[in-house]
Amino acid sequence: MNRSSSNILDRPLGRSGGRGGSTSEGTLVSLSAFAYIYSELVQYHQGRAASISELERRLESAGYGVGLKVLEMVAYRAKETKRETRLMSILHFVSSSVWKSLFGKAADSLERSIDNSDEFMIIDYEPITSTFVSVPTDLGQLSADAYVSGIIAGVLDGAGFTARVTAHSVKVEEGEYVKPIGGNASLMGGFPARKDKAVFLVKFNSEVLTRD
Repeated sequence: MNRSSSNILDRPLGRSGGRGGSTSEGTLVSLSAFAYIYSELVQYHQGRAASISELERRLESAGYGVGLKVLEMVAYRAKETKRETRLMSILHFVSSSVWKSLFGKAADSLERSIDNSDEFMIIDYEPITSTFVSVPTDLGQLSADAYVSGIIAGVLDGAGFTARVTAHSVKVEEGEYVKPIGGNASLMGGFPARKDKAVFLVKFNSEVLTRD
């Protein structure tokens, strides 16, 4: 066996299959498979959480370890020999390189809070983690995208930018977003446009801002 081909870090990243779960050549994980596994993950933690906030913390914790590994993998693939030292550089890295490696596209927007200089927002109009999870009425405030906020926190913490990351579902205003048609702009191309977007609020620790 060729040693290099057996190294998981050297293999191409998986791409999601079609709506029906069919996979194309080179695909490692289909969209339907991910949806099923993630739904089971949410249900697993739901049965062990006493409140909505605890359930979200559990999902964040599950994603945190993934974020640490994703940071290593993306940096390895890019053959990076230096680490990011600037706050905006690491945020662009997360919203572009990390997002593309996980979801096949960059995040839709990266914005800085007008009111708080230590807060930034990564926006995704088609968050894959909440698309296939139906939140029951008694858990109406639950953010099923908390898992992704944990991934973001893991990437940032691993890079030396400690931050509190939370996921929020925000209504999409009329005319705010036009769903791309055709091409490979989104893994969710076969689904209708959503009425809400995922906003990942990143609040950096004070020492990170002082250093920057």
